[in-house]
Amino acid sequence: MRGEFVDIQGVRLYYYAAGSRGAGVPVVFLHGFATSGHLWSDVVSLMPPGHRLVVVDLLGHGRSDPPEGRPLSLDAHAMRTVALFDALQIRTACVVGHGVGGGIAQALALAHPARVSHLALVGSIAFGDWLPRDVTLARAAMPLLRHLPPTWLLSMVRSELGRGYADADRASHALDKFGRPFLTVEGRDALRQHITALDARETRRLAARLGELAIPASVIWGADDPFLPEAFGRRLAGAIPGAAFDLIPDTRHFTPEEAPRQVSDALARLLRR
Repeated sequence: MRGEFVDIQGVRLYYYAAGSRGAGVPVVFLHGFATSGHLWSDVVSLMPPGHRLVVVDLLGHGRSDPPEGRPLSLDAHAMRTVALFDALQIRTACVVGHGVGGGIAQALALAHPARVSHLALVGSIAFGDWLPRDVTLARAAMPLLRHLPPTWLLSMVRSELGRGYADADRASHALDKFGRPFLTVEGRDALRQHITALDARETRRLAARLGELAIPASVIWGADDPFLPEAFGRRLAGAIPGAAFDLIPDTRHFTPEEAPRQVSDALARLLRR
C-alpha cells in the first residue's frame, strides 16, 4: 500500500491506497478508538481485485494530525470522511467501519446516503449501551490525567484494548503500532480528547434511524468479543433492513487482525450484492 497526506478542512489526514480502479465500487476502511489504518492491512491484501481501496487514519490517530481541540464526534469524523471522498474524487463507496469507526460509518450512511453504496459494520458500536466501565472511570478522572505522564494513560488504554485479542503477542505488536502517536504530551492530550469524545448519545440517536438504510449491509462479529457480545451484533444486524450477519468463531474484538480472511470473504460477499 502507498500512503500520502491530504488537506481536509484545515488538517492533514493520512490515507493508504491499494487495489486498482476497475468495475467495482471503491472501498473505504475506517478504524476505531485509539487504533489506526494498520488495523486493516491484512484484510486489504486479501480483498477481491477490481476495487480501489482507501484506508484512513482518522484525525488524531496514526500519521494524521492531532485534533488540537477540533471536534471528534461521529458526525465530525463523518464530515471529514466525506471531504476526503471529494478530495480523492470518490463519488460513492462501500464504507467499512470497525468499533467507533462503525459508528462513523453509520453517521456517514445516514447523513449522506448517496455517497455510501454498501455498509459493513465490524464489531461496531451502536445503540446506547456500549461504553465500557473503564472508559466511564477514565472520563471522571480527566482533570487528573492531564498532569500524568503520557505513558500512564496509554498503559491504561492498552490494558483495556488488549482484552480484545485472543493472542497476547499479536496484541502487544499491534498496540505498539497504534500507541506511537500517544507517547508524547501532545499525544496524551489527543488521547484524552478521544476518550472525552466517546458519547453513547450519538449512537442512540443513530439507532433510531437505522431502519432508513436502503443499501446492502453486513454486520461482521467476533464470537468471543469481550466488549460487544454476539447478541449485540445480532441486534445491530436486525435493526438494518436486509443486513447479513457474519459471526467469526474463535475471535474477539479485533477480527480484522485475528481473522482477515473471514473478514475479507464477508466483504467480498457484500460487494457482490
